[in-house]
This record gives sequence, structure tokens and C-alpha cells, in this order.
Amino acid sequence: MLRAVAREHGPVALVHFDAHLDTWDTYFNAPVTHGTIFRRAFEEGLLVEDHSIHLGIRGPIYDQIDMEQDRSFGFRTIRANDLDVIGIDGAVDAVKQRVGDVPVYVSVDIDVLDPAFAPGTGTPEAGGFSSRELLRLLRQLSGLNLVGADVVEVSPAYDHAEVTSVAAATVAFDLVTMMVTGGRTAREHAPETDSAVR
Repeated sequence: MLRAVAREHGPVALVHFDAHLDTWDTYFNAPVTHGTIFRRAFEEGLLVEDHSIHLGIRGPIYDQIDMEQDRSFGFRTIRANDLDVIGIDGAVDAVKQRVGDVPVYVSVDIDVLDPAFAPGTGTPEAGGFSSRELLRLLRQLSGLNLVGADVVEVSPAYDHAEVTSVAAATVAFDLVTMMVTGGRTAREHAPETDSAVR
């Protein structure tokens, strides 16, 4: 998908929601996997250097070089627990400053959510975003030059009561809406309501 987007728009800024960096060189000795994809994208020239950002990272780091190499590919990282300090608004500001006005691709690995909100994934990690936090983050990213997006790693076999599928479908709906409305979500089109507790 990044190759197709880059053919149309040139290299993009990547806004990557995930528990894991996905910039390893190999994963179980395989060079092309879900854990290496953004390293390969950087090597292919699909990403605008120093404009990409990870959000929600908290998975295992096997060596300090993982972080060092990730930074050398031009990524900035906002860890899941950083949200406790900078808040949603701080994360949104960081994303907007990072990507600027270049074309943006948003990738949402559903394991960015805590397993309480997305148990149906192959690599769950405790301590993730809530569904509300993720949706609020996405919905405040209005105005980006969003040219492509994906939602990945939903595994219905591990899901129960379609909890993960509901979260992923809502994220996908918001991303598609942002792409066709110039960066605004459907919620921004909804009439204003009195938010006072009744």
C-alpha cells in the first residue's frame, strides 16, 4: 500500500499507531514480516525522512540498538505511557509538528489498544491505549494531508464478543471519513450537543 501511495504522491510521512516499532531488520530470521515492514519502507525511499512518528509503543525492545536504528530512520516515538504526561493534546501537537504539510499515511495496528479493548490480535501487550484515547487522537488529527491508511492485525479467532472488530471498524470508518472530507471526521459533522452531565 505504501508503494502504491508513493507512486501517486511521492514519499509520505508515516503516523504509526502500534505497540511495536516494526523497524527490525529481521524477525525470526525473515527480512519481510509484520515486524520489519517500516524499515523496508524507509530503505525503499517510501517515507519522508524525519517526518514519521510512532504512537503507543510499549512492546519488547531486544537491544538498545533497536531504538537507535529506529531514530536513524527518522522516526520519533511517543510511548503509550507518555500519554499520561503529555496528554492527547500534546500527542496531537507532536504529530502535526512532525508531519507538517507533507502527504500522510496512517497505519493503525490494533494492538496499540490495551488487550482489554482489543484482545483479538496476535501480539497483545499490556498497558496500551483505550479505545476512547485512540479515537480522540485520530479525531483531533483533522487537517492532515491524509492520502492513505490501514488497520491491521485484527484476529477474529482470538476475539470475543467482537470487541476488537468493533474497535477496528470504528477506526477504519474514521480514517476513510477523514480521507474523503479533507481530514475531518464524521463526528465533526454531527450537530453539537449539550455535554453537561444530566
